[in-house]
Amino acid sequence: MIDPLDDRGRLRVRGFDADADADAVGTRPTADASTTPADDRWERAWRRFRRDRAAVVGLTVIAVMAVLAVLARPVEVGGVVVQPVALSPYDPAASGVAEAYLPPSPAHPFGTDWAGRDVFSRVLYGGRYSLSIGAIAVGLALAVGVPLGALAGYVGGWVDETIMRLVDVLYAFPFLVLAIALVAAFGQGFWKLVAALVAVGWISYARLLRGEVLSVAERDYVLAAKALGVRDRRILARHVVPNAVAPVVVQATLNVGTVVLSAAALGFLGLGLPPGTAEWGSMLSAGRDTLVGGEWWVTVFPGLAIFLFVLSINLVGDGVRDALDPDADTGAYRREAR
Repeated sequence: MIDPLDDRGRLRVRGFDADADADAVGTRPTADASTTPADDRWERAWRRFRRDRAAVVGLTVIAVMAVLAVLARPVEVGGVVVQPVALSPYDPAASGVAEAYLPPSPAHPFGTDWAGRDVFSRVLYGGRYSLSIGAIAVGLALAVGVPLGALAGYVGGWVDETIMRLVDVLYAFPFLVLAIALVAAFGQGFWKLVAALVAVGWISYARLLRGEVLSVAERDYVLAAKALGVRDRRILARHVVPNAVAPVVVQATLNVGTVVLSAAALGFLGLGLPPGTAEWGSMLSAGRDTLVGGEWWVTVFPGLAIFLFVLSINLVGDGVRDALDPDADTGAYRREAR
């Protein structure tokens, strides 16, 4: 809108001088200038996620399992006890705390295994391994896949060809088969297992983000930023990746359960953590013959822990997917914006 000539004889276009227009009508702008459409999208997604009861229940179950795992035994960092609480009644690695293969009882709620170890204590403590493997492996895979996918989609050329051909080569191998090969090459151990899962897990994030970046990079606000001379690094970090990363977040949330299942499968095959470790997959492997003998509790309770965690992760992943869907419940978005 063009105003009449001002006292200096020049035309003034309303809308480019926000402060002057606000003073003219006696108001000031209330929106935060630093807020971007991507920030507003994440705020709406969080409000939608909180309305999904199944997702909230799943998140609550995961939080409870994480707290129980942390409080299972004291935590020491550099010889200093930072967490003194011990919810597990016995040391999960201590054998002979009771007779072997005792059924569930008040003294041992989940019974004992072949070495007389308390299964309840081992299930609680085993959550540290399974949950931390899932979270760390997915986080590191995102740290590798997101930058590579963003570069491949935005830069193009030989960078895109190199990254995508590597992705195609790794995709030629089944996920679990490649993980088994890497674990067999690296050896057993917590970080070696995480490294094997990261090495095969980043490729899906890179490919998914590359496709989203190719779409976002052609939108008007990105082209306008390029025309204004904004650096490519800032365009990627500020405009492209935040508006393209939503499908990757959904995929990563669902993949936490997949990684936990993969770690349990490797542990069941004897390729995960060292034998005797209180990890849910290793516990299943150690007690796989007990079902025939009637000692069902040795494998049922670790299996139920895996089932409950993966189910909760899937509920959370479905909630995140619905919350980040830009086409879902558009009317609700408009009502919230009023």
